[in-house]
This record gives sequence, structure tokens and C-alpha cells, in this order.
Amino acid sequence: MKNILAIACLFPLLAGAQKHEQACSVFYNINALLQSEHFNPKPTDDSLSAYVFNRVMREMDDHRMLLLQDEVDLLSKHKYKIDDYITGNDCSFFTDFVSVYKTALERNTDIISEIVYDGINLNSTDSIYYSKEHFPYRTSKEQLKKFIGKKIVYDVLEDIAKLSKNRDSLKAQIPAMENSVKAKIADAYMCRTEALLNPKEGLDQNMHHRFYEAFCSYFDPHTNYFNYDEKSTFISAVSDENYSLGIYVSQNENEEIIIQEVIPGGPAYKTQKIDKGDQILKLASENTEYPVTCASLETITNIVFSDAYKTVELTLRKNDGTVYSVNLEKKVMRSEDNTVYSFVIGDTLPMGYIKIPSFYTARDENSFHGCADDVAREIAKLNEENINGLIIDLQFNGGGSMEEVTKLAGMFIDFGPLTVVTGRNRSRNVIKDYLRGSIYNGPIVILVNGFSASASEFFTGVMQDYGRAIVAGNTTMGKATMQTIFQLQQNNPTDFVKVTIDKFYRITGKSNQYIGIVPDIEIPSYLNDFLPRENTDATALANDSIDVRLKFRKEKLDYRDYAIKQSRERISQDADFNEILSVNKTIKKMYEEDKAPVALNFEGVFNDVHTMDAIWKSISTFEDKLQISYIKTPRDTYQRIMYDDFLVNTNEYREKLVKTNPYIKEGINILTDIYNLENK
Repeated sequence: MKNILAIACLFPLLAGAQKHEQACSVFYNINALLQSEHFNPKPTDDSLSAYVFNRVMREMDDHRMLLLQDEVDLLSKHKYKIDDYITGNDCSFFTDFVSVYKTALERNTDIISEIVYDGINLNSTDSIYYSKEHFPYRTSKEQLKKFIGKKIVYDVLEDIAKLSKNRDSLKAQIPAMENSVKAKIADAYMCRTEALLNPKEGLDQNMHHRFYEAFCSYFDPHTNYFNYDEKSTFISAVSDENYSLGIYVSQNENEEIIIQEVIPGGPAYKTQKIDKGDQILKLASENTEYPVTCASLETITNIVFSDAYKTVELTLRKNDGTVYSVNLEKKVMRSEDNTVYSFVIGDTLPMGYIKIPSFYTARDENSFHGCADDVAREIAKLNEENINGLIIDLQFNGGGSMEEVTKLAGMFIDFGPLTVVTGRNRSRNVIKDYLRGSIYNGPIVILVNGFSASASEFFTGVMQDYGRAIVAGNTTMGKATMQTIFQLQQNNPTDFVKVTIDKFYRITGKSNQYIGIVPDIEIPSYLNDFLPRENTDATALANDSIDVRLKFRKEKLDYRDYAIKQSRERISQDADFNEILSVNKTIKKMYEEDKAPVALNFEGVFNDVHTMDAIWKSISTFEDKLQISYIKTPRDTYQRIMYDDFLVNTNEYREKLVKTNPYIKEGINILTDIYNLENK
């Protein structure tokens, strides 16, 4: 009997060892690929090892709520050896990481159960402390239990405190609601731990994935490992068509996942069962069930949109409590969220507005509905409306297809060079627009912010260098690199790496890599200094310049200096923009100073939760304020959507976004100044 038991116990170890051996092969291939294809390959040395180790440790336990110091010490022996393991094709080190992580998660489950069994005291005399620096790892289970217990108490009180700003009313309701809230928070903790302990791909594979991703990110922030699901989601993000169930989902104030919209003609719509507002309780696909309480909105969205999940069973609850299930098969659908759209702004002096959410490309190479062609169509519509200027809105546009943005940039200049692309061997390839003429010759304002990246920066740089537009907003992300996706093994489509292979330079020889595109007119925006730009990432490629002498004709705009000066003066005197500067100053001070300890009772947590109320109210008021009074849908667009309720609702939502956007308003002001100057 003992021999049988020994053999049975040995099987999991052998299975784990075999998985680690396979992982080592993937690791080795990733390294070989990056060394041969990356724009700026780095040596596989101790520096890489330390980076990978530190990143994985942060991802495993960023808040120091899981691992004990002796477990960290055990894993630390691998800190400077990962490079040797990869080159030596020895990945047995994974066993330590998986074993320690599993033990820590199981201990975490026990701790939460003990805390719930002991009872959660909401009238503690304790406090919870915060620090910008990491607290040391705990040395015993008892210390961890005390810390996690404090965090659970805080989360329970926080959940109650968020229900209302009326302190006295909430305080009176605590006895009636505390048991349900305690159960909710405890379930959430257990559910998250269970999800980490038993991920879909298995704990071993999950740990391998963490190391692959950390390893790739050492080379630069945009070199990433993808499994098949992640690759599908990424491709969908740069396409205007996706495999979809025909629904949009969102999270309500109770952290429930609900149906935000049912798309007419889609799989969900055709069931005639699913309604807007229905709550999703669980999803199932490929014999795997995903309870919503354990899955993040990101996970749910991935299941809804990724082509990796062709059929999905949804279990939902209607507002009257009825629970029902439907089986849906995805179909390719055009994404309205990811497509270009336009409006006419202004009644007596109409100006054109075009929003480019991303530089998507068409799935079907024989069709003509990529981003560039869609913009051309919108400009044709706006020209029919006799516009006197054009705003191109690239705020929150994270990039996309370089082919599309190159095509689009060429549509706004007569002809000439657009960029210089350099590869790993530093060879130079000048990308040119050879087609004479442009689709629009009037004044242009481009709006950008800290989320405008990559292809957005490419386009903005071209327009700035040719003098074709005035750029307004905030300094952009600072990404001037290009990536391509490689499949690691030809006959095994499970592992992919997105690799940075090129760097692009402006036609002046300068690069916006790391530093971003600096707008001609800076407009204050909330939290701008806290956005994660390229220069905040330790592995970002550096900024540099190259010596080039390219011939191009820069537009000499007589109105440029005048319009910029007028706008800057207007912004400096604008009450709303000055309020933003004031709020940002307050937030910066709060961020730079250490936060005071929070007493773990209702009064203490309530005060902490509502500390930012005035600031959020200011931001909310600003975002809801009507900035633009007249906006019109181009005639051609209106005729297309007028009998489609979903498209009409989508258009109304977009109208509201434009009407309440102060940056678009300032863009209109700039174009108006130009018009008035030229028509004196």
C-alpha cells in the first residue's frame, strides 16, 4: 500500500517536471527570438535575471499579503541565476516558485476562513498604515492574519461608507447591513484566492506565463508574450471588426456585470431573450465555467470579444429575478466603438470634427473600411456641409496599424517623406507619400493627450513638421517604436511574442520616443502629471536623433503664431482650466505626502473614503458641463442611421461626449480665430 501511495504521489511531481521542461523550451525560444529580431537586444545576464525576478515577485505579492519572509528567502537564491537557467536549458527552478505560491495561496484561504470564523469586528481600536515604500514581508502566519484581518475590516467599512455621503444615516443602518456586507467581502476574498489557486490554464502554466511576460518586458515595455487568447484580443483591438456575441457589458455601482447594450442583428439580439440591464451571473465556454464574482471585467470582456471563445453559454438574471441561460455563437461584427465618426460643430460658422479612436485596419483585405478610408469618407461628408476648419481628435488614441496611419498622413500633405524607419542593424528606410494632392486643405487643429501613442504620435508629428496643423492638448505618450507578432513554433499556435523591431524618426531626424509630442498649445487636464508615459517605464528605449537631410515643403501659415497666442491667453484666463490647475496642485500635494493612519472604525474609514469627495465633485461637474451648444450629424450619416435605434443611441452618446468636451471647444475657438483673421 505504501508503494502504491508513493507512486501516486510521484505522478504530480513528474507531470510538473515535464511541464517545466516544456516551459524551458518556450523560454529558450523566446530568448533566441529576441536576440535575433529585437531592435535593441540585451544580453542574457545577471541584470536581466534580477529584473525578471523582481517583477515576478511584485506580481505574485505586490501588497505583501501573501508570502512570508522565509519563502522570499527561499526564492531569492534564484534572483541572479535565471539567465543561467535559460541558457543552460534548466527550468527546475519553476518548481520552487509554483510550490511556494501554492502554499501561500492555500495559507491565505485558511487565514480568511479563520478570520470569518473568529468574527469581523467593525469597532476595532486598531489602525491601518500606508507607506510609499513597501512594508517588510511578515515572518509568521499570525502576522499575516493580523494584517489581512485589518484589510478585511477596512474593506467592509469602505463598502458601507461608499453607499452614501450621509454619515449619520449610514451609521444607523450598519447593524442591519453589516452581516451581508461581511459575507460579500469575505466571499470576494475567497473567490479571488480560489481564482489564483486554480486558474484556467493551471498553476504551473500561469507561473510560466508570468516569467515569459517579465522576460519580454525587460527588452522594452512593448515587447510582450501572448498566449492564443491574448493574441486574439490584441488583434481585435486594432481591427474595426471583431468576433462578438453582440453585447456590450459594464460594471454597475454594486460591482455586478450587466448588459450595457444589445447590438441589433447580433447573436444576442436574435435570441429575443437578452435585454439591456440583465445581470450576467456566469459564463461557460469549452467546458469551463466562469462565475462572474471571481472574474474581472477584463476577463469577461475577453470572453465576449476574443475569437478564442467561439461559443459561449450565458446565465443571466432579469430585473424581476428570473434566471435564464442562452447559448450563443459568435459572428464577425463591425465595432462602432472602434470606428471613425464625425460631426459638424457650429451653426453660423460650421467647423468639422473627426474622432479617430484607433488606427484600426480592415480584417478583409479586399474591403475598404480601414481607418484611413473611413476618415476620407467622413471628410467628404463634412466638405458637403461647407466646413471652415477641421478638428482631428486623437485623444485616448493608443495607436494601431502603421500601414493605416501612413496612408492617412499622406492624405493631408501634397507629397513627400513621412518618416525614417530604422531597424536593428540601423539601416534607414524613408517612408514617403508619392501621391500628389490632399483630401483637405483648410486649417486643422489636432487634439492629443497623454494617452495618445504610437501611430497617433506618428500622424501628429508629420502634421506638425509639415506645418499642416496646430497641435493642442497635452504631451503624448512617447512611443516611437513598431512591433510585429511572431509565432514561436510554426506548427504550434499557442505561444506568440510581440517584438519591437523598428524605431521611427520624424523627417527632421528627431524622435518623439520617450519624450512624446509636445503640443503647440498646452491645455490643462486632470491628473496629467500622474499618467504612465514612456518616460515612467524603466525599460523604455531612450530618445535620440539621427542626421538626415530630407526635402519637404513646410506650410507657412500666416495665422499660426496669432492663433497660438490667442489660445494661450484664453486658456490662462479660463475659470475651468484654472480650476483644473488648482485641483492638480492639491492632488500632487496629497500624493507627495505620506497618508495618515486610518482608524479601523466607521468614523475613520468614512472620513478616509470621502476625503476626495470635493475633488471628484469638481471633476464630475467639469466633465458634465455643457461646452458646445450646437452640434449636427452630417446629412449622409443621419440618413444611414435614422432607422436603427442602436446606431441612433450610439450617435446621441457621441454627441454628448463632444458637447461636454472643453478641449474640443478650445479647438473650435482656435479655428474661429483663424477664420476671423483670414476674413477681416
